[in-house]
Amino acid sequence: MSGKALIVSAPSGAGKTTVVHHLLGKFHELAFSVSATTRPKRKHELDGRDYHFISEADFKKHVENDELLEWEEVYDGACYGTLNEEVARVWKEGKVVVFDVDVVGGLTLKEKLGDKSMAIFIAVKDVDVLRTRLAKRDTEDDASLDERVNKALHEMESQDQFDRVLVNNDLETALYDAERMVIELLRA
Repeated sequence: MSGKALIVSAPSGAGKTTVVHHLLGKFHELAFSVSATTRPKRKHELDGRDYHFISEADFKKHVENDELLEWEEVYDGACYGTLNEEVARVWKEGKVVVFDVDVVGGLTLKEKLGDKSMAIFIAVKDVDVLRTRLAKRDTEDDASLDERVNKALHEMESQDQFDRVLVNNDLETALYDAERMVIELLRA
């Protein structure tokens, strides 16, 4: 494998998808790596654009065949992973591959891709900000909201393992800072 990578990780609700979409719209040198998942598709999502929605059996076959650069069971029964073919597709286009992944996936990608990558952790002021943002999405019941918030508390302890920390307390400032980080990666 060759090429550069931008790894964007954060706890749920920190704004990683918002930041990633902004960067993809701003820089033509970037292309998104669509992750595979076994979780159900949400009403606004499209297969092949937001995720490759696959069965647990198909996901297990990809694992057994070593076709995933990284993968994990993020929540009970919901596996996520990066297909090797997705990364190869982006690099074949001559672009920087962009990952929108959870914290464990981000650290795994950082380890595997090494100096070809820049790993960014998106942080927020405190966990109450995450709870509020997740509740506004209206995609979680109380139990899953609590599960995501508890996971976020643990994930925030990992931010110093990333190359950069992007604080998202003010979206406009966070987007500007993210752009500066991408420029740095492109120039490296």
